[in-house]
Amino acid sequence: MSDKSLSRLPALTTQNLLDKAIAYVLPGMAVKRIQSRNQLAISGSYTGARIDRAQLSRWNPIAGSANADTIPDLPILRARSRDQMRNAPVALGALNSTVSHVVGTGLTYTPAIDAEFLGLDDEQAEKWQDDVKRRFKAWAESIECDVSRQLDFYGIQELVFRSFLESGDCFVLTPRISRPGKPARLALQVIEADRVCNPNRAMDTENIVCGIEINSSTGEAIAYHIAKQHPGSHTHVVNANNSWTRVMARGDATGRRNVLPIFKPLRPGQLRGVPWIAPILEPLKQLGRWADAELNAAVVSGLTATFITMDPEAFDTLYDEDAKGVIVDKAMGWSGEMASGKAVNLLPGEKSESPTPGRPNPDFDPFWIAMVRQIGMALEMPYEVLVMHFQSSYSASRAALLIAWKSFRSKRDLLAKMLCQPVFELWLTEEIAEGRIHAPGFFTDDVVRAAWCAAIWTGDGPGSIDPVKEVLAARERVNLGISTKQAESILHDGVDWEQKHEQRVKEINAEKRDGIYVQPAGSPSQPMKDGTSLKTIGED
Repeated sequence: MSDKSLSRLPALTTQNLLDKAIAYVLPGMAVKRIQSRNQLAISGSYTGARIDRAQLSRWNPIAGSANADTIPDLPILRARSRDQMRNAPVALGALNSTVSHVVGTGLTYTPAIDAEFLGLDDEQAEKWQDDVKRRFKAWAESIECDVSRQLDFYGIQELVFRSFLESGDCFVLTPRISRPGKPARLALQVIEADRVCNPNRAMDTENIVCGIEINSSTGEAIAYHIAKQHPGSHTHVVNANNSWTRVMARGDATGRRNVLPIFKPLRPGQLRGVPWIAPILEPLKQLGRWADAELNAAVVSGLTATFITMDPEAFDTLYDEDAKGVIVDKAMGWSGEMASGKAVNLLPGEKSESPTPGRPNPDFDPFWIAMVRQIGMALEMPYEVLVMHFQSSYSASRAALLIAWKSFRSKRDLLAKMLCQPVFELWLTEEIAEGRIHAPGFFTDDVVRAAWCAAIWTGDGPGSIDPVKEVLAARERVNLGISTKQAESILHDGVDWEQKHEQRVKEINAEKRDGIYVQPAGSPSQPMKDGTSLKTIGED
């Protein structure tokens, strides 16, 4: 072996006290021990796997399966996550900001059927899509779509997504409920993660893991066991006789989806989701404790109390025994509570001294910002977006928003695929089965069915930092052919171009009718009824 190769070897292990003791009694065994440890130390090439370094010697994590590493910790992770979401400004701000950007006012349905494949001309396709869009909108905007009649479909989207972030997953049941005057029977019921658990709190088995019954060969979810009462419900404490309902994941005959699990698996075989802030719970809690301590110190330093002191000799000379007793009792009765403008009597000879508080702490803000930057990295949110405060240049602020919106769009896509699209397909299937919508081949061909169900789910746009620059950039993209008016419209505010176009046509026709229409600058002049041309703004 060359000297160069030897130089790459890790440092060989040294003798500890036990090695020296063994060497004194059994030198041969001591040599073998040292040789074995040296061999282990140089067996791999990754320094992260070294066990002979003090920095890594106590780092010995267990390599468990996806479920073994997550499920035992889920109850405490959920509880701590919800506590932070309720009480920690940074965690609550991140949650609210993410929900507002991802869901906002709700993801709306835009039809995108494959008209050519389905044999429809443009007029037929537009008519079918308008009818479906109108019917689905009526269902989605009604609280009848909610089993509990509390939220419309867009409110359910927000509730589901918020629960998904807080708890790591949640479940949506899709029962069919007959209600007077309501032809559509599909309704949605949101189930919090805690309610999906093993019956009678039994241990996990090969076929039932954390409330999910699976096919042990394929890992497919077969059924879900749902507790009637939340394990943390106040009524559950009084009535310990909880019961569980077994809900099939799909219908046996039709394959209809009865349960929609909303979660993002991070490892193969993972069955339950982990709360969004699980990796940063400890730094979040520590940051909150430190901020509270600094706030309390600042409050105390801002209080101005007056301390009354007395010389011991003067105390003995001026007062009789009864008066002395009253003064001493009052002084000893002080609890140490501070209040602005308060006068405190001290015992004779006592003095009040305290270290210079140095509050507000000048080092608080830089350290807090550094910690929040790390938290933002874990949440895929740049610091400016996380704290909703922009001080940088236009380019830097826009870059921060673009990075954040990559994460927001990814989460929006997950919500659309796991909730919105499956719910729409369930609704459309029911409408077609009951004859309210006509879609030939829907039940006989999976490809045809997919063509009828094709949709785009759009939400609120990211907004603008400099509207003029961004509108000009959008126009250039359309003119270059690398974008479309439809794409730019959805990117701008989430509303499809056709809807805006129809409204613009109405507005322009009304302005022409009333004689107040002014043609946009730069567009060709249109001849009027008398043969003259209407000049555009800026023409001489």
